[in-house]
Amino acid sequence: MTLDEVEDLKRARGALARQRNAIAKRLGGLDVAPISMAEDLTRTLLAIEAVDRALVDAGQPHVDIGASHDA
Repeated sequence: MTLDEVEDLKRARGALARQRNAIAKRLGGLDVAPISMAEDLTRTLLAIEAVDRALVDAGQPHVDIGASHDA
């Protein structure tokens, strides 16, 4: 896989992560969540996993350097 392809995957993962966060935020603001939104979240999570696997296969695993949740 070329460096450009790896960068494309990283950008795709970022877009999918933003989509995941947007869906989660919308779901969190609802008293009753529609099943279709949960299905959208599931599809988004599966897509992120697929991109992550492709990055690992390319020798460029995604590393989350965000805030630690261990505290």
